[in-house]
Amino acid sequence: MCTAATYRTDDFYFGRTLDYEFSYGDEITVTPRNYPFVFRKCDKEMRSHYAMIGMAHVAEDYPLYYEAVNEKGLGMAGLNFVGNAHYNACRSGCDNIAQFEFIPWVLGQCSCVEEVKTLLRNINLTDEPFAAAYPLAQLHWLIADKNSAVTVESVSDGIHVYDNPVGVLTNNPPFDMQMFRLNDYMHLSPDSPENLFSESLPLNTYSRGMGALGLPGDLSSQSRFVRVAFVKMNSLSGCGENESVSQFFHILGSVDQQRGCCCLGEGKYEITIYTCCCNADKGIYYYTTYDNHQITAVDMHKTDLDASALVRYTPVTGEHINMQN
Repeated sequence: MCTAATYRTDDFYFGRTLDYEFSYGDEITVTPRNYPFVFRKCDKEMRSHYAMIGMAHVAEDYPLYYEAVNEKGLGMAGLNFVGNAHYNACRSGCDNIAQFEFIPWVLGQCSCVEEVKTLLRNINLTDEPFAAAYPLAQLHWLIADKNSAVTVESVSDGIHVYDNPVGVLTNNPPFDMQMFRLNDYMHLSPDSPENLFSESLPLNTYSRGMGALGLPGDLSSQSRFVRVAFVKMNSLSGCGENESVSQFFHILGSVDQQRGCCCLGEGKYEITIYTCCCNADKGIYYYTTYDNHQITAVDMHKTDLDASALVRYTPVTGEHINMQN
């Protein structure tokens, strides 16, 4: 289970939590412009493309991205969509792109959401796994730039591209149902509530924050969608880099998953393995991990973006504590 979100101050920020019971060995990965992407079932190749940075599991020197942002400021994240995602066999006359190729396919050649919408008119997401050892991930995607966001879902009746006005995505149900549920929470407010219960009863607020009474606090994907949407849409921060990055981590911190609270059986528990925030305008990827709350950053522009080999950084996972005395 995961949550992705966008945030904008002077710059545009894109990021997500990755919630799972174990890590595949993820690395912050920069794919430079001349790393060759060869698509298995599509005649098109990308020997040169936009550079990108994100978290990936690198297998056979191929970056299997969970999320990434390209040098033009376009971000894309894949989130679990189990039971609803549907991929197809190859079809003639289409761009046949495997699910694991989708993020490079989009970020390698699109600079904004409008270009993504055009590109997707001819796409067919195929059901070919990367390898036998890697099960086919059932995903849907948040794609965003500084001006707009969309959710892309490949389901049994085809590709759906939804405008996403909140810039937030979790897992199930499908996105149109996630958005519809916000109608149930239109009464929530960051302000103190008025007594609308009865004019004849002297009801008063007894605590700060009562305008948000009813905001769901459980770990289900629908509740996380509502909670992050509320927090993000009411979030305020300064426009500087440190304030913006800090606020973004607070937004996603509202759905942080702690070990022990989501039991999967056989001694397994889902946790927030990492949380990331990328300044999409500057190409700086910030992250924390479950056991390291100190924010760490990788700047893609401090690597050779004209190279042809992946640049990989192992996440910092041990807790870093600043002793003041």
